[in-house]
Amino acid sequence: MLARAAPSPEDIAVRILRGEERALARLITGLEDGEPWASSSLRALRSDSASHGFSQVVGVTGPPGCGKSTLVDKLIGIYRGRGERVAVLAVDPSSPFTGGAILGDRIRMQSRAAGAAIDEGVFIRSLASRGRLGGLSRATAQASRALEAAGYGVILVETVGIGQSEVDVARLADAVVLVAMPGSGDDIQTIKAGVMEIGDVFVVNKADREGADRTVREIRSMLEVAADLAAGREPMAAPDTLVGHHAFAPARGGAHGSPSLPPVLKTVAETGEGVAELASALDGLWATSKAGGELEARRKRGAIAEARALLSERVLDELEALEGDLEDRLADEIVRGEREAAEAADLLFDSIRKGGRT
Repeated sequence: MLARAAPSPEDIAVRILRGEERALARLITGLEDGEPWASSSLRALRSDSASHGFSQVVGVTGPPGCGKSTLVDKLIGIYRGRGERVAVLAVDPSSPFTGGAILGDRIRMQSRAAGAAIDEGVFIRSLASRGRLGGLSRATAQASRALEAAGYGVILVETVGIGQSEVDVARLADAVVLVAMPGSGDDIQTIKAGVMEIGDVFVVNKADREGADRTVREIRSMLEVAADLAAGREPMAAPDTLVGHHAFAPARGGAHGSPSLPPVLKTVAETGEGVAELASALDGLWATSKAGGELEARRKRGAIAEARALLSERVLDELEALEGDLEDRLADEIVRGEREAAEAADLLFDSIRKGGRT
């Protein structure tokens, strides 16, 4: 079978700006596959677009089964009701056989996928995680920039739902919604180590279940402990792992340096209860971060993190492409005690710099 010819980057950009979703989908596929033409297309698209910095990027994360997809579906309805064009990047687990996203076209967002006429103001795309442990695909940030350039006012990024390792979304999103649910007894234990630090808004979904109020109290208690630690006060409860998140920095001008705690809201996504309040909280965060300069600083940190991650992947690719048996020989020497791993790493790095020559 003949290989498919690479498209013209400029042609892809022009077609996307004309509103052709097929061109946008092809660009995202090319970004996922690491195609050189895709990076050129993205650069051309962003050069021609007037939409830089105008998209509100919202990350939605949390443990599996907490209702993230249903919550995203209801948020789409609210934003569409305002006339916003909405894009969804839903990162799904990869198929172990094809590497593709297991849930494909994201049919779990029922009201957008079943029965109703196609809404041309909504673009939903699944991305395969392809083994990445941060909750996102390697192409998610690039796809988000493509969607922003294509004129989508709101971009919702739903993570793969793997729990504690989903911290990449904090580097991409302008605000992160961390979703929990009552009922298991261990729900807070499931999410609190590490991933609790990235939430800008906390949502207890399925709040019509028993234990919802207790879950809200537990989350607020943990946030208060983290705030006490960040402010140098003795916490009333045992410390957790939340120190250092930007949300817990002492508020400027606040009484006694008191920090501003992230909101903790209750929703029932199935019925839409509480989702309007969530959208309102996100609106407030968006306005505040733009006015205070935090949005630009957050996006700059995300850009640096993305560049470093891509650099790490390139270094690993170069390492795998090294000719000869250098790695095996060094591994044998480490096992025999003739060389330390740090020294082997230096030699491998030098070999990469020399283009594979030892």
